[in-house]
Amino acid sequence: MNLLNFINAFFSDSAHWHGYDGIPARLGEHIGYTLEALALATAIGLPIGLITGHTGRGGNALSLIATAGRALPTFGLLVLMTLLLGFGLVNVMIPLVVLAVPPILVTTYEAMRSVDPAPVDAARGMGMSETGVLFQVELPAALPLILSGLRSGAIQIVSTATVAAYVSLGGLGRYIVDGLYQRDYEKVVGGATLVAGLALVTLAMFWAVGRLTVSRGVRRPT
Repeated sequence: MNLLNFINAFFSDSAHWHGYDGIPARLGEHIGYTLEALALATAIGLPIGLITGHTGRGGNALSLIATAGRALPTFGLLVLMTLLLGFGLVNVMIPLVVLAVPPILVTTYEAMRSVDPAPVDAARGMGMSETGVLFQVELPAALPLILSGLRSGAIQIVSTATVAAYVSLGGLGRYIVDGLYQRDYEKVVGGATLVAGLALVTLAMFWAVGRLTVSRGVRRPT
């Protein structure tokens, strides 16, 4: 069978659309893991990136942290967390968050540093507080690049959350792991197709968010 036949056989099988191992259930689990990990990574990376970008301090430290985070192997970190914490959702969230924080953190910092200093200086000259400068002047101008960092982190999480299946959790990785174990390549290809499709949907959602939230005057290609 070729690739298209595998895909057609997987999605045309009604058994794959019902029950705890059905596509809706596994897709819901995968989206849940993704949203939770992205929320945690954003809560860590976004405030730090905004503050350090606003003050212009800590850029070298952020680069070092980002390099270290990107160098850590996700699967290796998952195995280590499993040995330390046992099986559970926490040991999956840790490597996914570590994976997503660097692009969010560094891109947010760079976005803030790339803002035109003229309106920032003008706002300060008018007596605007530093908080006002940050949220009313710098953040709107930096938003396109900040969204690109969030998008990058989200795509990496969507693609990597399949590792949850290696520690007996659910998600779309279940099809890939179980399919390899059972030598059911129809299931493997179907699971991989679902992950790729979810990544494309994520890209489309961030594009739509950018169109809705970024004003035309500061809109950049993302």
